[in-house]
Amino acid sequence: CSSSLAAVHAAGTAVHGCECDLALAMAVSLILEAQSTVGAAVVGMLAFDGRCKTLDVSANGYTRSESVGAATLQKADAGIKTAVLDGSLVRQDGRSASLTAPSGPQQQALIVAALIDGGVSASDLALVETHGTGTALGDPIEAGSLGGSVLDARAPEPALAVGGVKANIGHAEPAAGTTGL
Repeated sequence: CSSSLAAVHAAGTAVHGCECDLALAMAVSLILEAQSTVGAAVVGMLAFDGRCKTLDVSANGYTRSESVGAATLQKADAGIKTAVLDGSLVRQDGRSASLTAPSGPQQQALIVAALIDGGVSASDLALVETHGTGTALGDPIEAGSLGGSVLDARAPEPALAVGGVKANIGHAEPAAGTTGL
């Protein structure tokens, strides 16, 4: 799920390290055969009603989607108005109970380290885009990690907006990271 964000991280690292002036990170997710969808449905990973309910108490699984995501990265130019990637970080989640059970402490440590890498404090954030698959297992772990690393480190006001694009378009699997970006 994070492979396309890992590609964005590598592209940003290459530009920042002067390996290149311009980098392109892309991801594509196409559902060409039914086997993986059937397999995910059989083990109960997919929402039986076809709706991804990110961070919702009625979350009952995710919805698969197709997507193409791309990001072009270059050094910041004062004359060009663009989005700025202040920093990024990639870390393996470590041992967890299963593919669908992320490690809360590892997620929390990653968020804190990414804020430090970007030179950003928790109180500087206005919006956080979550992975938010809409599963009763993963979403509470992610919400707890976000709470422990960001919400606990900022004042209650202004409120922090929390988004989850999967609730609108589904889970683009390998392209999920660039879709969220």
